[in-house]
Amino acid sequence: MNQERVFKVLLGPHVTEKAAMAAERNQYVFKVASDATKPEIKKAVEALFGKKVDRVQTLNVKGKTKRSAQGMGRRNGYRKAYVTLAAGETLEDFTGAE
Repeated sequence: MNQERVFKVLLGPHVTEKAAMAAERNQYVFKVASDATKPEIKKAVEALFGKKVDRVQTLNVKGKTKRSAQGMGRRNGYRKAYVTLAAGETLEDFTGAE
């Protein structure tokens, strides 16, 4: 996988309280591109951080419908991935709930 595709697959970390609790179980949450596949996400994390990935779980988050003075609107949805690292591997530079 080329370096350009790595940065297109992984859009950034998803920092929430739930993600911080998952980090304690060696799972890290990333926002990923909507066309990214599980093998691409696995290769991207291994290439970017140099760690061994055990498994990848993905889910699509639907955008919320919000009301404003102009009427009803809709926020954009996104895709996120829960990446479980192999036993003994951790991401020290990953910002949890800080």
